[in-house]
Amino acid sequence: MTVQGSENSSRRGRRSSTMGGMPLNDMPWWRWRSNVRSALHMLSDPVFQQNVWLAGVDGYGDVTDAVYRLVEDTWLDNWSAEKYVGTIFRDSQEAALVDTAVLRVLRIMHQVGPDAPVSTYVSHPGWPEAVHAAREAHVRLAVADGEDPDAPPRTLEVLRIMTRSA
Repeated sequence: MTVQGSENSSRRGRRSSTMGGMPLNDMPWWRWRSNVRSALHMLSDPVFQQNVWLAGVDGYGDVTDAVYRLVEDTWLDNWSAEKYVGTIFRDSQEAALVDTAVLRVLRIMHQVGPDAPVSTYVSHPGWPEAVHAAREAHVRLAVADGEDPDAPPRTLEVLRIMTRSA
């Protein structure tokens, strides 16, 4: 599959046109990348989890929603992110970091159940390790897309608008 928008490809150090700072049409399956990035962003930010998920703030979903975005289209719960290098992920390093995050988060989800409250996830002994893995993947993808990895996560409505556009 060819990369769209090759005239402005970030692979040559130039960014494609953007929406909200995220390159559009830079990766062929950029909508899936956007969903994975959104999930990793929320899963990687303990302050967000405390102030939004545990506080019950609307508009961001919960842990189960984030995990669903992480694996729903990609089936990363069934196979490696390496399968998507060149379509969702830029290289094997991104894919490896995403695989590690997915495995750590799914291990906890399978132990506590998908309908467990947020507090059950964040108090799980493996949660800090899962957050760390998600953070490593999130930072790598955000920087590759020219975004600040420390900006707060976007609402699900903003994500819907971004992935509906272009």
